[in-house]
Formats: sequence, structure tokens, C-alpha cells
Amino acid sequence: MALAASSAAFAREKATAFGLIGDRYHNSDYARVGLTRTMTTELGVSTDFTDDTSSLTAETLDGYRLLIILRDGMSWPNGYGGSESSNAAWNGAKPELVADPPLPEPKRAEPEFWMKPEQGKAVRDFVENGGSALFLHNVTHVGLTDPNFRHVMGAGYAGHPPIRPYRAKITNRDHPITKGVNDFMVTDEQHYMEYDKDPKNIFMETESVGSLDYRGQGATAPGGWAYDYGKGRVCYLSPGHLLTVLWNPELVKLHKNAVRWLMRQS
Repeated sequence: MALAASSAAFAREKATAFGLIGDRYHNSDYARVGLTRTMTTELGVSTDFTDDTSSLTAETLDGYRLLIILRDGMSWPNGYGGSESSNAAWNGAKPELVADPPLPEPKRAEPEFWMKPEQGKAVRDFVENGGSALFLHNVTHVGLTDPNFRHVMGAGYAGHPPIRPYRAKITNRDHPITKGVNDFMVTDEQHYMEYDKDPKNIFMETESVGSLDYRGQGATAPGGWAYDYGKGRVCYLSPGHLLTVLWNPELVKLHKNAVRWLMRQS
């Protein structure tokens, strides 16, 4: 399926999961490649991936069993500004932008929240009525944009320091999602968030190497949680900024265990 799939593409027989991936800071391709190997090739869960945020609707979700999201809450309708608006910014190059005829004066490059109230309600209804949701990495940012989505997600984004090593520590080894999973270290964005739900649902924490205190929030942050929500289930896992992180063997175990738990196979 094309990465930016249209709503018409989802009218055919549904796969098991619908995956919304990709944003300015997280290339769609690495998420699709990483998750396809884990979810589809190894676990056998067929997934329709797209980076089209408008396709997240009640109509689209109808018929899927699992919703997967790995992206933040921003869209950039006027581009990113300057040379970053094109692939010329690769490898640190900053060429002068020359055009003939001259380019129109660019609009100010500012982000907008993409999630509409009806989309947040669609996600809430989907899970309450028996669907499940696997939220990954930076999706806590979407928790800042819509109250219904945040109620399902269980958190709102509170920032992250630059990419650096941190350790993921299993804090509840009795949960089905952590079965057979060892503590592990990744070089990644350590995401912080305001967690809204019962602390007993947290089964993993992230801890910075060197005990960096990020903006007074300490060295640790919730790294994974799961709970029943209505007739459905929710799981969040914070690692995932790089393909090397998505393919960490212990995180792969978590992803697989999470999907099995979400789909009530364990």
C-alpha cells in the first residue's frame, strides 16, 4: 500500500491493524520498515500504514482490531521554512535557494495541531467498543491536543532531552507484556510526560545514563503502561525514535507481547 494511503484505499477488506505513522521529525519509512518486520513478518499481524492524518476517522477504523500510532500532534501546512523545506538540507548542506521566476514570499512556517475533535472521539469510541490501541514513542504529544484522545492515551507530552543513551527498566515482571523481557539500553529520545492514570498500570520506566535531571523532572520517566479501557485495551511504549531502537531485541519482545495482550492472545 502507498504510504500516504487515501481513505478509499481502506474500503477494501481490512487488515488487522491500522497504523498512523510519520511526522516532521520521524520519517514514515523507518517506522513502516521497523514495525512491518516486527508486526507483520514475524508476528503475522497485517497492518495498513499511512501518514495521512485525515484518514484517522470512525469510518476508517471500523473493521480494524488494532490502532497503532507513532507520530506527534503537529502538521506543517506552510512547510518548515528555508532550505529545510526541501531535501537539499540533507547532510548538513544549506544551499542558497535560487528560483526563476522568483518564489512567492513564503508564509510563516508554524505548526498546527492536526487532530480534530471528531478524530479524538473516533479513537475513544473505537477502544471503548472493543478495539485496542498501541501508542508508541512521541504520540504523547497528541495527548496535548484533544481531551478524548488524552483520556484514552493516559498522558500528555512534557518534553525530551537530546538523543542519548538511557536504560529501560522493567518494573512489573508479572505483566504479560513484560514476559521474558530483560532491562535494556538504547540510544534514543527519552520522552517525559504527565501521566494521568493509576501508577499500578506502569510496567516499565526509562532512566537516563548519568542520572540527568531533565528540566527538574528527574532522571526517570514512565516508559510503558497498559490497561483495559471500556471493552478494549491500551498500551504505550516510549522507545522508538530510531530504527536501531525499534529493532532492539528486547523492545521487539515488548512489541510482540503488547500486540498479543491487546488482541487478547495472552
